[in-house]
Amino acid sequence: MCMDLTLGVFFASMGAHPALIVILILVIGVTVISGATDAPNAIATAVSTRCLKPGTALALAAVFNFAGLVGMTYVSTAVAHTMFNMVDFSGETHHALMALIAAMIGSIGWGFFCWWRGIPASKSHSLIAGITGGAIAMNGLAGVVIGEWVKVIYGMVFSLVAGFIIGWLMVKLIEFVFRAVPRRKANQLFVVVQDICAAMLSFLHGSQDGQKFMSIALLGIALSFGMETSGDTDFPLWLMILCSLAISFGTLIGGKRIIKSVAMDMVKLEKYQGVAASLTTVITLLVSSLTGMPVSTSHCSTAAIMGVGASKNPHKVKWSVAKDMVLAWVLTFPCCGFIGWALAKVFMLF
Repeated sequence: MCMDLTLGVFFASMGAHPALIVILILVIGVTVISGATDAPNAIATAVSTRCLKPGTALALAAVFNFAGLVGMTYVSTAVAHTMFNMVDFSGETHHALMALIAAMIGSIGWGFFCWWRGIPASKSHSLIAGITGGAIAMNGLAGVVIGEWVKVIYGMVFSLVAGFIIGWLMVKLIEFVFRAVPRRKANQLFVVVQDICAAMLSFLHGSQDGQKFMSIALLGIALSFGMETSGDTDFPLWLMILCSLAISFGTLIGGKRIIKSVAMDMVKLEKYQGVAASLTTVITLLVSSLTGMPVSTSHCSTAAIMGVGASKNPHKVKWSVAKDMVLAWVLTFPCCGFIGWALAKVFMLF
């Protein structure tokens, strides 16, 4: 999709379609919630292993989420391409915009509930489920583009299975390589590596989730212009900066609750285990970003932490915490999908 989307052009389009204002506000809202619920997973292991203080870690996450969203968008927009093309809102412009608004409201409501409960729910999947429900309300099952949507399933399987297995293998590799190195000396190195990994993970989270949310804003703009909601995705700098600020702000205001749930409640990690979990999450997020699979940082991070913890003693992993998280993930698709569908049907009446 080719569009000279300057800020002036956007404001002019808002005059013709006031619903765009609502969509932009909702995109900012869901991006802030992502910063509060998903972004802290990038730094959870560094905090739990005492490599970073919570305040320092949250500040680092905020900065590198901003950098990741802007930086990776100039390198690859594979994730945004998947998000932009997985649904079809074609039809009457006003109805399409109303359906998109409904989808966003459903996603935000579910995200707030999970944040309140301290569950690191996948904001990405709630967003995907919401817009899918809205698209089905608009065009039936034809509103879902299976060829693109299936990448969501690939991403779920890859992040969970690869995260667990690579995490298990990574900790075994580190134990073997550093078996003859004094613990104090090894820990000094692990602290440095953990800090670097925390920055890399925050960068990759910004690139993953930022592109998802920007693609929804671009989808709304495309619908208001009466353009096809498929093709290339070129983001204007003002939109990248706006979403970057939103995701960083969310990380700063809501991150501590999720850090405690993921890395402190699930399993106690030593420094070398934290390194293994962080390196594993870096690998899964990077592969997903470059191949266009929309994944959740919480999926990747949690699977890695579980794999690392299980490699030493499966009984030390608090599987009840993991069970609650998986339950939230499983419920996300039907709950957000139904809410998005139902609200879209109601909104399209007006």
